[in-house]
Amino acid sequence: MEAYETLPIVPLRDVVVFPHMMMPFVVGRPSSTRALEHALSGDKRIFLAAQKDAANDDPSPNDIYTMGCVANIVQSLRLPDGNVKVLVEGVDRARTIEWKEDKGFYRVVAKVLGRQSDPGEDVEAAMNKVVSQFEQYGKLSNNLQHDAMIAAVRVDDPSKLADTIAAHLAIGVGEKQNLLEIISPLERLTRIASILEAEVDKLQVDRRIQSRVKKQMEKAQKEYKAIQKELGRKEERGNEADDLRKKINRARMPSEVEEKALQELKRLEAMPPMSAEATVSRNYLDWLIAVPWYKRTRESRDLARAEEILNDDHYGLEKIKDRILEFLAVRSLVRKPKGTILTLTGPPGVGKTSLAKSIARATRRKFVRLSLGGVRDEAEVRGHRRTYIGAFPGQIIQMMKKAGTVNPVFLLDEVDKMSMDFRGDPSAALLEVLDPEQNNTFLDHYLDVEYDLSHVMFVCTANVLHTVPQALRDRMEVLQLSGYTELEKIEIGKRFLMPKTLTATGLSDKNATFSDDAYETIIRRYTREAGVRSLEREIASVCRKIARKVVDEGKSYRTEVTGERITEYLGVPKYRPMNAEEQNEVGIATGLAWTEAGGELLLTESTLMPGKGQLTLTGKLGDVMQESAQAAMSYVRAKAEEFGIPKEFNKKTDVHVHVPEGAIPKDGPSAGITITTALVSTLTRIPTRRDVAMTGEITLRGKVLPIGGVKEKVLAAHRANLKTIILPRDNEKDLADIPKAVLDALDLYMVDTMDEVLKIALSEPVVPTLPAPDAPEVETAADDQITH
Repeated sequence: MEAYETLPIVPLRDVVVFPHMMMPFVVGRPSSTRALEHALSGDKRIFLAAQKDAANDDPSPNDIYTMGCVANIVQSLRLPDGNVKVLVEGVDRARTIEWKEDKGFYRVVAKVLGRQSDPGEDVEAAMNKVVSQFEQYGKLSNNLQHDAMIAAVRVDDPSKLADTIAAHLAIGVGEKQNLLEIISPLERLTRIASILEAEVDKLQVDRRIQSRVKKQMEKAQKEYKAIQKELGRKEERGNEADDLRKKINRARMPSEVEEKALQELKRLEAMPPMSAEATVSRNYLDWLIAVPWYKRTRESRDLARAEEILNDDHYGLEKIKDRILEFLAVRSLVRKPKGTILTLTGPPGVGKTSLAKSIARATRRKFVRLSLGGVRDEAEVRGHRRTYIGAFPGQIIQMMKKAGTVNPVFLLDEVDKMSMDFRGDPSAALLEVLDPEQNNTFLDHYLDVEYDLSHVMFVCTANVLHTVPQALRDRMEVLQLSGYTELEKIEIGKRFLMPKTLTATGLSDKNATFSDDAYETIIRRYTREAGVRSLEREIASVCRKIARKVVDEGKSYRTEVTGERITEYLGVPKYRPMNAEEQNEVGIATGLAWTEAGGELLLTESTLMPGKGQLTLTGKLGDVMQESAQAAMSYVRAKAEEFGIPKEFNKKTDVHVHVPEGAIPKDGPSAGITITTALVSTLTRIPTRRDVAMTGEITLRGKVLPIGGVKEKVLAAHRANLKTIILPRDNEKDLADIPKAVLDALDLYMVDTMDEVLKIALSEPVVPTLPAPDAPEVETAADDQITH
C-alpha cells in the first residue's frame, strides 16, 4: 500500500533513522526547531532525512537525501541553551516528492512506502545467516550492548530484522543510507550479510593484532625485569628506600616500632613498584613516620599567666577555673604527673569547648578537637586493619598526627552523643584511651603497634552524663558547668559579645551602645537558655539593623539601645516573664524547677469538685512527679484533722492538681512540697503567700528531702522578685555556689519537715479540727467548698 503525507522535515547530520528504531537527538537549527514545533502542535508526525554533507548548516532540498523515514515524536525536552532534545520512533520509509516552504521551515509531500514481504525459503535462510553473523559480530564488537543484540535476533519479521540490525551496525552514513533505500527485505538482508561478513573479518584481525601486541609487551616487561634483577639496577627504588630509612631514623621511634618499620621497608624493597601491595606498604610506613613519637611542646607552668588567660576568655565559672588552676599547679610540682581526664558537662552554649581551647593556650600546648557526635563505628576510634582496602588509622592517631606533638590538649567533643550498631561500640574503644593506667599502650588496628597517649591532656565535653556508659564515666573527673546567671550574661554581653558583634557587623562603639536594661530585656524576653548563643544572635540581629541605618544615614549615625526600644529591633517578645502572683490566693503555690536553660518558676494549682475522692493530675507530668502528687495526697489525708480538714473529705470530693504550660513535659520529685502546700491551701481555704517560692521532695511522714539544681532555682526566684525561698536543710551546702549579692537580697528558710513549710508558705496558721473552739467554723467552710 502506498500513501502520501505532507509533513514537516528535519534534516539530520551523520544519522540515518530506520523504521522500528528509537532514536534520540538534539535539534538546534532555527528551521529545524520550527519544523519540530509545527509537528508537536499537530499529530506529532515528522519526516527525517539525512544530509549529504554534515558540515552544511543551511541545507537546501538538493543537499538532503530524498529517501527518509516517517517518525512519531515520543518525547521532547527544551534545554536551558534553547535547543530541544527529541526522542522519535521510526515508522515507515518514505520518499520526498515535492518540497514546500512554510514559515521558516520546509514541509515535504512524502510518498510512504509500505512494507514488502518476500515469502519463501530464501528469506528464512537469509534471516538465519544474518542472525548468526550478527551474534558473532556482537561478541567481537566493544561498541554493541549485549541486550541490543539479543533484542535484534529475536525479531521474526524479515523487514524489521534487517532494519534493526542495520541500525546497530557501526558503519558510515552513506552505507546506512544505501540500506534504507533498499525496499526489498531479501535484498536488504543479503546486503547486510555481506557487510557483517566484512565487519567480522575486520574485528577478528583487530583482535589478533591486540593479542599479539599484548603478548609482546608482556614478554618485553618480563625481559626488562629479568635484566633489571640480573644487573641489580635499582637506583630509583634504592633512593626511595634510603629516604624512608633516614626518615625512620629521624622519627626516633621506640625500638619495637622501629624494628617493625624496618621489616616493612625490607618487604617493600622486594615488591614490584607498581603492585597494590607496595602502595599499601608505603602508606603504612608514611603513617608510622608521620605520627609524633618523641616531639613535645614545652609546657608553660606559669599559674598567674594561666589565670589571666582564663579570666580574659571567660567571665564567671569561678569553680571551674579554680579546678583547672589546681590541676595545672599539680602538674608544675610533679615531674611525671598521672594523666587526668577532665570532663566538662553542662547545657549548650556555656563555654565548654572554648574552655578547652583556653587550657591549651594557657599551657602553650597544641590543641586538637575530635567531634564524637553521631560516631557509631568502633573503627572511627581504633582504625581499620590493613587487610581492608582503603584502610586508615583511627581518629585518635589522625589527630595526633595533626597535632605533631605527643602532649597536645585533646578535646573529645560531645562524648555523650555517641551511639552503637552492628559495627561496634565506640564508647568501649574509648575506655582504653581515657584510662591513665592503660593509654600508654594504646593499640590502633592500622598501626598495629603500641602508642603512648599518657602525655596527652584529654578534655571531654557533654551536655548530659546519663547517656555515657558507667565504665567510661568512672574514668572521668567531671566538672559541672551549671549555666550563667542573668548578671553574668549581662557582663558577658558587655565584655565579649558586644565587641565581637560590632567588629563582625562593621560598626564601632561610636555607632551603637547598649544599656544594661537592654541586655536584661533580651535575656528575659527573647532568649531562654543557660548559655549565651541565643543572646549573641539577638545582639547581632540588632547590630545588623543599626548597620543598615549607618549605610543609609552615614557613618556619623549614633544610637543608644535601651530596654524600651528592643521591640523596635527584635519585634514581639518570644517569651513572657514568669513573675510572682499579684495577691495571695487559695490553692496556688509557687514552685521552682530546673531546666537545661536554667531555673524556672513552676506554679501549681489545685481545686475541689464534688466526686468520689479521685485525684486528677494534668500538665504533662512525668511518672516521678505523679508519684510525688500521690505521696502529697496521702500525707494530707493522714494529717487531715491536724489541718482542720474533714476526716472523710475524700469520699465526696475530687481533687484536681494542674501545673500550667501543659505542652512542656515536667518530671522529678522536687515539686513534692509545692503540691502539698497547694492541696492544704485548697482544703483549708487558707491563701498561700505570693512572695514565697519553694522546692523539695516530700515523704509520707512529711520529711523534706534534698533536691538538685539549687543554684538555678534560687536565681529564677531572684529574677521573679520573690524574696522568700524554702529549701531542704540538706541543701544548705549548695548555697556556696550562689553569688553573694543574690543571697543578700533573699530570705532563705532551710526546713526539715512539711509543718515548717506550711508555717512559712500559708498566710495564716493552720487550725486543727479538735480541740480548737473555732474548728466547726473551719469545718463548715471546708464543707461549703466541697458542696460547691
